[in-house]
Amino acid sequence: MAKKKISNGSQELKALLQAGTPAAMPAGIKPMLATLVNEPFDDPLWIYEVKWDGYRSIAYINKGEVSLSSRNNKPFTDKYYPVTNALQHWKNNAVLDGEILVIQEDGKADFSALQNWRSEADGHLVFYVFDILWYNGINIMDLELSKRQLILKQILPHGDDRIRLSQPFSGGIDFFETASKMGLEGIMAKRKDSLYSPDSRNKQWLKIKANKRQEVVIAGYTKNDSSSKLFSSLLLGVYQNGQLVYMGKVGTGFTDKMQREMMDQFKPLVTKTIPFASEPDINKPSRFRPNPPHAQAVWLKPVLVCEVSFAEITSDGVFRHPSFEGMRTDKKADDVVLEKEDSASSIVKDAKTSGKKSVSSPLTAPGKSARGTLLNPSEETQTKKIKGHNLTFSNLSKIYWPEDGFTKRDMFNYYYQAAEFILPYLKDRPLSLNRFPGGIHGKSFYQKDVKGKAPEWADTFPYTTSDGESKEFLVGDDEKTLLYMASLGCIEMNPWFSRVQHPDNPDYCVIDLDPDQNTFEQVIRAACEVKNVLDALEITGYVKTSGSTGIHIYIPLGGKYSYDQSQMFGKMIVSIVHSQLPDFTSLERQIKNRSGKMYLDFLQNRSGATIACPYSLRPKPGATVSMPLHWEEVKKGLAMKDFTIENSIARMRSEGDIFKGSLKKGIDMKKAVAKAQSIFF
Repeated sequence: MAKKKISNGSQELKALLQAGTPAAMPAGIKPMLATLVNEPFDDPLWIYEVKWDGYRSIAYINKGEVSLSSRNNKPFTDKYYPVTNALQHWKNNAVLDGEILVIQEDGKADFSALQNWRSEADGHLVFYVFDILWYNGINIMDLELSKRQLILKQILPHGDDRIRLSQPFSGGIDFFETASKMGLEGIMAKRKDSLYSPDSRNKQWLKIKANKRQEVVIAGYTKNDSSSKLFSSLLLGVYQNGQLVYMGKVGTGFTDKMQREMMDQFKPLVTKTIPFASEPDINKPSRFRPNPPHAQAVWLKPVLVCEVSFAEITSDGVFRHPSFEGMRTDKKADDVVLEKEDSASSIVKDAKTSGKKSVSSPLTAPGKSARGTLLNPSEETQTKKIKGHNLTFSNLSKIYWPEDGFTKRDMFNYYYQAAEFILPYLKDRPLSLNRFPGGIHGKSFYQKDVKGKAPEWADTFPYTTSDGESKEFLVGDDEKTLLYMASLGCIEMNPWFSRVQHPDNPDYCVIDLDPDQNTFEQVIRAACEVKNVLDALEITGYVKTSGSTGIHIYIPLGGKYSYDQSQMFGKMIVSIVHSQLPDFTSLERQIKNRSGKMYLDFLQNRSGATIACPYSLRPKPGATVSMPLHWEEVKKGLAMKDFTIENSIARMRSEGDIFKGSLKKGIDMKKAVAKAQSIFF
């Protein structure tokens, strides 16, 4: 049955495409535009879609190469790289029309977040596709919209949340009511038989806004006498008969950060020439503001475009209660004219009112588990707000793993995505900073003391040196601490085994299998022997690769025992293992006395000692990760290169944190020792 459906779909697609015209892939397309009308309507000849609150974009996909352009053919390819990357996996060649937007967790579009989007950390980027213009050598712009949408529905790839189909709805009045209640910008109405007319605003496509919004030219800004802000308001205009006409001021909707960024754009545009056809009275009282503060105007060359929302246009021709919504880098100033609503009833003949129908939400929230990368792939220095504090990441293209080509940027993005998994093993623990500022082959050094050097927000833990000097360890907290350490060149993360709440009582005992001239198969055999011992003692141990050459096994203690007790317990375990595998294991601490055998290290269990924690990167060729394992994975064929910076995030999301039991309730050591004595001694 399934095969028959696929076959029928293929036949239908083939028939639809035969109605198109063979043609080379078009280039430089400017999209078809819509006419603003005053009210929603119902008509069976029309379909209705969400009016997306984002940036219009044409996508060109050709043999795996993807380019994105704005409505005025400005490049979006690199700027919105997650969309580009998603479309690169598509096997077909096509030209698509859609809208790029940022979706919040409640499913609504956030235009402000899109305007300030620099990387995946700034929001979940989505490309809503609503039309297809060309497909595999066939121009289909002269097909009716209903047929183009059938083609699009059949060929749009599934399984990637970043590329979504814009769903058509019936019943414009009910759909508009739903969109308004949801706080959407409005709806689109499109005739089912409309052809695609590039760079044309006709009455085959209509837009109905739930809230009044208008694109405007920024012609200057004001500074009130008593204000401490960088600017008090923007001076707005639209073009009318080739001249810029004043539309009033907007003084709300800005954050301090936005004002700083906008002032950087304004500085090269300052001019003494008034851009408007006549000089406006910027201090003119109104019935809404009879005593405005005195302001000075700074004029700008009229090249920047923004969007404002407003309540109405007054009889004086200015906006009432305008609010800044965001910059429009995708629009040209010369194209900005005042949009006036046409009459929907005069355009749509014989409008009919259909019976009430329920309309489901056209939006879905992004998946919560798919946290994106922190830093974009192009800018060398980027500042991000992490847990309320700005962190600056620089020299991002610096190679940290020369054999593999991985960079500082790759490291930061890894730790940002791995944060939820790694933070439980750093939280409240003093940290030794193993710094590699020049990459894995550069000079490295350990830093323990951060007194007077750590950021003011950082938690620290005091200690005193043998000569009585007072110093401080950095203490693990949240992801800002994690990323701050990475910014210092800490490729790996090295926390204590205990927390500041009980610094003398470790949360786990660690068995470190450290090979010398051994094969990794022998390391695996030793790990399995440790498990045999623990099984006999009815103890659960948690195993991970070291990310270097060995294997680490954690035994949960729950902070109930001292470091001395933990070390003695570890010595008991490895002594039993050594008695079972004397040919290639050793308990000798000094390398020269091991005769090339694997060291069963239990002495790590001491105050202040550290090893790379679960999910930590390692400064080793291959950019390996210290990865928690299921015990059934500890077998012949296991290799360090199985877990790297490239594939470990996907594994974490798939498996979850399988190591979390190491932080849970500890063993009964007295009972375990007694059982060991009865079995092994």
